Amino acid sequence: MTTSPPAPALRSRQWLLVRRQLAAFRPSWRWLRGSLRSFATSFLALTASLWLLPGTQVTRGAESVAALAVGVLAVGALVRPLITRLTVLTGVVGLLLAGFLAQAVVLGIALAPVPTVEPFSAGQVVLAAWAAAVAAAAVNWLFDASSDEAFLGQLLGRAVRRTRRAGSEGPGLLVVQLDGVSEPLLRQAITAGALPTVSRWLRSGSHRMRGWHTGVPATTPAGQAVLLHGDVTAVPGFRWWDKGRGRLLTASRPVDAAEVEAAMSDGRGLLADDGASVSNLFSGDAPTSVLTISDGRLPGSDRGAASYMALRSGFLRSLTLLGGQVVTEWHQARRQRTRDVRPRVGRGGAFLLLRGLTTVVLRDLNLAVVTEQLTRGTPVVFVDFVDYDEVAHHAGPTRPESMRTLENLDRVLQFLDQVCGEVGRRYELAVVSDHGQAQGTTFLQLTGRALEDVVLELADAHAGRGAAAPDPRSPADRATWSEETWVPASMLLAGATGSGRALTRATRSVAERPRRRAGGTPGGTPDGGAGGGAPAARLLVAVSGGLAHVYRTDRPGRLTHDDLAALHPHLVAGLAAHPGVGGVVTRLSAPGRRDGDLRVDGPGGWCVLRPGHGVVDGEGADPLATYGPRAAADLLDLERRDHVGDLVVLGAHDPALGEVVAFEELVGSHGGLGGWQTEALLLHPADWEVPTTPLTGLDVHRTLVARLERLGLRADSPTRSAGSAGHLGGTA
Repeated sequence: MTTSPPAPALRSRQWLLVRRQLAAFRPSWRWLRGSLRSFATSFLALTASLWLLPGTQVTRGAESVAALAVGVLAVGALVRPLITRLTVLTGVVGLLLAGFLAQAVVLGIALAPVPTVEPFSAGQVVLAAWAAAVAAAAVNWLFDASSDEAFLGQLLGRAVRRTRRAGSEGPGLLVVQLDGVSEPLLRQAITAGALPTVSRWLRSGSHRMRGWHTGVPATTPAGQAVLLHGDVTAVPGFRWWDKGRGRLLTASRPVDAAEVEAAMSDGRGLLADDGASVSNLFSGDAPTSVLTISDGRLPGSDRGAASYMALRSGFLRSLTLLGGQVVTEWHQARRQRTRDVRPRVGRGGAFLLLRGLTTVVLRDLNLAVVTEQLTRGTPVVFVDFVDYDEVAHHAGPTRPESMRTLENLDRVLQFLDQVCGEVGRRYELAVVSDHGQAQGTTFLQLTGRALEDVVLELADAHAGRGAAAPDPRSPADRATWSEETWVPASMLLAGATGSGRALTRATRSVAERPRRRAGGTPGGTPDGGAGGGAPAARLLVAVSGGLAHVYRTDRPGRLTHDDLAALHPHLVAGLAAHPGVGGVVTRLSAPGRRDGDLRVDGPGGWCVLRPGHGVVDGEGADPLATYGPRAAADLLDLERRDHVGDLVVLGAHDPALGEVVAFEELVGSHGGLGGWQTEALLLHPADWEVPTTPLTGLDVHRTLVARLERLGLRADSPTRSAGSAGHLGGTA
């Protein structure tokens, strides 16, 4: 464990280091090249920005611009460290304001001593500063051939400079999660030559790669629950109805994620011993959490996030490239339409911005934070990069733009490998994923209706009782919106204070409108009424890709097959026969049992599943045949989870194409069965002890914990049970 010195002593050491560095400074060709490049970039950027302003701003042309460029460089060197420290105190709002205003502050101060430049108004200073920032990003891109090189180079250089005074010695572990990347897809990309870093690791023998089976649900909340906490019962999907609380829980909502983690945590998660959680849904009990949804601490409170704002190729560069991603996404979506690529989904609206937010801003911020944690010597760090998952949802898991994102993540791994080799600790680098993705036509595209409409219509067929009132939105409106798309925004907004809370509340309010219309207000009665009386009888559909939980929200516990037959005689059979549905799962045993028999109804037959035996009865075509040999065991495992729906619906699977029908408007989906969505990966150093049997998520969690123990980074703790530390309200 690293113990920080008292603040006065630390400041004294910092000033001493500054004086030593100044005394030891000697001009070099590298220093001269860097200085000339910085001057040239600033000169060209200021020339472009001054040209954009109306009127004549300078009296001596290039001479005035050159003087201003020198002033900007000098003032920036003095002012930016102060702005960086202020962002540590002000949190996420200060982080954003610093990014927007730092350039303007520097330019405003630099203008004062240059008499040959006409006075600017405040608005002109801001406009000129931002024009200069955009132009500088473009110039740097031309200098570097790839703008990532400058940004990563600055991060690496900062880590090298800071390691001597901030780092620790001894072993360490860095775990990188590639969200949504399946093991078969990664192997395919390696053989195609798209992942040189991963290929080098495997071909040199330094690392080995294994697949692990996620089971159902194949979602990030379930994946991180088991990887970070060793829990296999608390999470039944990406969203679900909690009958005890009487409300819908969604993993991307910070308050819900915090409740789930509090219930399943035993305090001894993967990161409990001085670890750091970066950009995750759950914290793994880490003392340090940044951009973690369940632990809403300010990204601005981390020095790595603050330093990201001050880098020459930091926040301003990211915003410029975000704009480029918007244009790229618009072009690629248009190309899919003109080529009539099928299947495909709409890629406009919020996703135009969210793609850039995920693949540029959040990725760069993650790298800055992780680099800072490694530099400090944090014993174990777990970070999630959601780039591929976000793009693949809308473009398709194996489409060119998704694979390009995977190539960029390979460069991220290369950079992190370099950082691990430069800092004080001897970090081992492991890579995991939480699930894969399966491509397919959506339920709405296939049938022209949302699954919710079909469920309510079939329920209404029996005396018009038990179904909810008609939803005024169109099927497309209901199916298009997906809370998972907002995970990056939730990471950036979670835990904001002061004025940041207003921004957070406003964003969440917009995000929750579809939930209020479809399932009642969060924390309120299922019918969205004023409360005070018994909730109205209704059915609620909670979808997670190709998996849907259907709940009768006015009935406690999980209803059995016979209960549903009495309440809604046409519901199960009607869903099983409906196009786009591959299977409908109901419980045969009495309420209260977590390991009873299940019945699965499909288009041409039904079967009964029994724990420890698999299929024990049936008639007609086996509805699980198309899903593969592990389908029966996966559904029986799902039955042991909390808050499983009164009935569970599976999207149809085409084994010939490996495509799965999703109940959301996502061409790449995960959650249920079929395709590669249940095939995650573990890439680990070759000397690790990993079970030779087929791996589950619990096996991966135990492997990571065992490695920490072997490295001496894990304190002694009671052995965790094979299940969970706790449940959210018990069996539902």
